[in-house]
Amino acid sequence: MRALNGVRLGSNRIGFRKNIGRDPVFESRDSDCGGGWFATSVDTCRAIGSGRAIDGSGANSVVSMSSFHTVRRIACLQPSATVILDALGALGSVVACTRYCADVVPQVADGSRLILADSWTASTEQIVAAKPDLVIAAVPYQEKAVTEILRAGARFLGLAPKKLADIYTDIATIAGTVGASDRGEEVIAAMQRSIANVRAGVSTCERPRVWCEEWGKPLIASQPWVAELIDAAGGVVLSAPGAQTTAEEVLEFDPEVIIAAWCGAGDRVPLEKIVADRGWLSTAAALSGRVFCIADELLNTPAPTLLQGLAALAFAIHPELFPCTKGIRQITGVPVFVDKNPKG
Repeated sequence: MRALNGVRLGSNRIGFRKNIGRDPVFESRDSDCGGGWFATSVDTCRAIGSGRAIDGSGANSVVSMSSFHTVRRIACLQPSATVILDALGALGSVVACTRYCADVVPQVADGSRLILADSWTASTEQIVAAKPDLVIAAVPYQEKAVTEILRAGARFLGLAPKKLADIYTDIATIAGTVGASDRGEEVIAAMQRSIANVRAGVSTCERPRVWCEEWGKPLIASQPWVAELIDAAGGVVLSAPGAQTTAEEVLEFDPEVIIAAWCGAGDRVPLEKIVADRGWLSTAAALSGRVFCIADELLNTPAPTLLQGLAALAFAIHPELFPCTKGIRQITGVPVFVDKNPKG
């Protein structure tokens, strides 16, 4: 099964990038590559590759958000997009979503919508049966499914943000499709103000070294937008965002704060176990008890919910300035570290 990967919507010309293969570890992840794309044709490769949409007659035209009608029925297969639609006051347009969407926006599970297992196992027949004007999903996505969705007359919007700027673009894009551009700008401005306020509050503080991970096996650092939030909260990011590393490399960094936000794990990361098993008992973070789990949806859902994740990060990094908030759990006990190689 082939998958379509990210194409970026923005001021630059749309470009195509072939899929590099989907890691099954990330099947439930909200996103894992930058950009996004909007397709309206059956010939997806031609539309994406050229930066133009091709209509049923084969003629092509430049893709422009202003040319799209306001959608009224959305099949939302992406939790972050569901959060965005909720923030825009457009949740009523959602006619189908996944159970992961219901995890972050519980009101969608009120019985009035089709609830699918997830975007990768949902059949095209199920999606099309909801008669959507627009289908929103994360990319990479199934090329065959996209083609069938487009043949049924729906548009497809693929999201795959990397940085905060990409998330703001996603909000503006979705807002435009539902005729709520002004509200979208308000949501973006509110996020930017909140982040700026936290940044201003820590501007004169010391900046502790922070290790933040989105997965434990293999060990993977959190995404670039999380790194931006850590920086705003007054921390120094260790390791390249989204990169795989080893426990030994993290130990060499000697993090002063350790944060785990595993994709799909909620707040159930076994902090005591990972610190002991990875040999991190001697780190500054473990010795001071500054090891935390932040709920998955607060950091791994690229949407306005990131502000809750920012509040949790701010407490973990600068507890002297910010209060404890929901969605964060601190380690309760660290085994006594015994230095087996004391310096004489």
